[in-house]
Amino acid sequence: MNKVHALNDTRATLLETGLGLFAEQGYNGTGIKEIVDAAGVPKGSFYNYFKSKEDFGAEVISFYADGFADKWSGYFAEGPEQPLAALRYTYERIIGYHEQCAVKAGCLLGNFAAEMSESSELCRLTLQEVVAGWRKRFAGYLRKAQADGSVRTDLSAEQLTDFFWNAWEGAMLRMKIERSTAPVRACVNLMFDHFFLP
Repeated sequence: MNKVHALNDTRATLLETGLGLFAEQGYNGTGIKEIVDAAGVPKGSFYNYFKSKEDFGAEVISFYADGFADKWSGYFAEGPEQPLAALRYTYERIIGYHEQCAVKAGCLLGNFAAEMSESSELCRLTLQEVVAGWRKRFAGYLRKAQADGSVRTDLSAEQLTDFFWNAWEGAMLRMKIERSTAPVRACVNLMFDHFFLP
């Protein structure tokens, strides 16, 4: 294995480990020593890849978003062709994933937004960029669904997207509180069976 490949592997291992620990324990509840110990990396090596814990947190947000975008692409590729049905299929798959998890960790973006938006401008801006990318993609599907007549047109695709995001993130928080996917399933059913329809 060449040196560059080894460096990339170590960096990816730290990000994957940090993602898992942040999802379970939160940013403030997880220390660098805990991350490097879990990753099997010397603590001093951490700073070869990240300037600070805050920088690492922002990188974890982007890492999570990239992984989630890949999952989205996979779900859309295997799901129905009709845009609204494709969106619903994607969120049904996300709910299915959470049903298999013993710990209902919720959405890392929502968790970080609640925990870090006031204390880290870097993390806040990274979250803003990631959410803007998700919003653009989701609204694009809704716009196609408006064009084929399956989604209401009295509100813009962006307005519908924003309302869904707000409802979804609130439902994710309730999922954590209740340790049940019932709130997110109710959210998806209400949105796709009623709110989005003409």
